[in-house]
Amino acid sequence: MNHSTGLRLAVSVLLLAIVVPLLTPPAHAGTYGSERRQDRRNDRYDARDNRQSGREEARDLKQECLDSGDNRMDCRQLKRGTKQDTRQESREIRRDD
Repeated sequence: MNHSTGLRLAVSVLLLAIVVPLLTPPAHAGTYGSERRQDRRNDRYDARDNRQSGREEARDLKQECLDSGDNRMDCRQLKRGTKQDTRQESREIRRDD
């Protein structure tokens, strides 16, 4: 191989090695996806906590209703309505984001 040809080849390879990485856009390796997953995870935890507190509230309301001497069927419907409202609130928590 001729000296000048080898020099041209070496310079060309060197230029390609320097220029090609500068032309490619930077990539974000999964950071956005992991943030979205973490947001969904937090939404699930918040919704779960809301449902749990709603269950406790419904139990307390039913017990107060029974202690006041109301009809058991009415107390059951009160508890059921409270739990359904809590479930709907939990769905809204998960859908808001």
